[in-house]
Amino acid sequence: MWGTTLLLALREIRRHILRSFLTTLGIIIGVAAVITMVTLGKGVTADIEEQISSLGSNVFFVFPIQTDRGQIRPFDERDVAAVRDQIAGVKDVAGQVERNVTAIHNGQDWQSKVEGVSNDFMSARGIELDDGRLFTPAEESAGANVCIIGPTVKDEIFVSNQSPIGERMRLDNVSCQVIGVYATRGTVGGNGDDDNSVFMPLTNVQRRFTGNDNIGYMVVSYDSKYSSAAMTQALVDLMRERRVLLEGQANDFDIVDTAEINETVASTVGTMTIMVSAIAAISLVVGGVGIMNIMLVSVTERTREIGIRLAIGALAREVRMQFLTEAVVLCCFGGLIGILLGFALSFSFSSALDLPFVFDPFINMLSFVISALIGIIFGYFPARRASQLDPIEALRHE
Repeated sequence: MWGTTLLLALREIRRHILRSFLTTLGIIIGVAAVITMVTLGKGVTADIEEQISSLGSNVFFVFPIQTDRGQIRPFDERDVAAVRDQIAGVKDVAGQVERNVTAIHNGQDWQSKVEGVSNDFMSARGIELDDGRLFTPAEESAGANVCIIGPTVKDEIFVSNQSPIGERMRLDNVSCQVIGVYATRGTVGGNGDDDNSVFMPLTNVQRRFTGNDNIGYMVVSYDSKYSSAAMTQALVDLMRERRVLLEGQANDFDIVDTAEINETVASTVGTMTIMVSAIAAISLVVGGVGIMNIMLVSVTERTREIGIRLAIGALAREVRMQFLTEAVVLCCFGGLIGILLGFALSFSFSSALDLPFVFDPFINMLSFVISALIGIIFGYFPARRASQLDPIEALRHE
């Protein structure tokens, strides 16, 4: 019975192939839109999570900022030491300062930037080495002329397929020896190419490039046993005390929490995905109404056929099942085409926007199931009307 009913439904759909396609257009558009938006949303989230993870996990960035008093009070190494010594749960804390420079080696030059850092900075940021070694304690304290270069700098001014370890290069007029190459970091936080940096000991950069003991910002990593909120409050209290800020005075520093950024971005992308998917869901409902209207037209067109079937012994539930099957098959075809279209669109947009393509089997299966449910819901009324026709009246229909 089921096989015969399905074959009859397929035959009827094939007889009106263009009308069937136009009928399912709303389903196709709705399913494709939902899959495209959900896939792109997951791609954006994955891309941002990857960038944030490159900043380090359980990490704060503490920046001096301008206040209504119109000045920026920089941090120095005493602030770094205070955070290390006075806040429980701190794993690594380090200062950073940077300047734009021209990197030069064997007549090749490249616009880069030098960053004054320490091993603690690289540990807090989760920066690993592809080649070479880190600074020694003696090199850090003395501000030695040694450096760790990024992959972009290596590719631009050194011979390809050869290790630059041990080679000497210049940053503007400062000579240094390459002791390491750090692993790629990409474009963390939208700051351009983060592989285009040269790390040198902080004291060296302060002495040779900036001419003072100031640091641009502090990076603080903390133990996961401590909550982000508690660590933030401890940092705020300590910095306000050290910077002698009175009650009521605004902070002249800002604390950026990578975990908070991640949560905010995920929440924003999730909200946008839900909103757009809700709009797309309206298209599914419109498509369902279209299915119902066409099925009602089909019932009217096939009234005499229905009457003949009922007259020769077909049961009302068999007629109802046939029309309901036609509606479900139509919606399933529309859902399947929508899934394929959504897959193609999301893959194309992901490639064009340079986002990771995140295939979600669940949303694809859910879209197909919803398509079938729409067929059941919106196909039931026409199917019920067909099954309730009076055979005698139906046979009189012209």
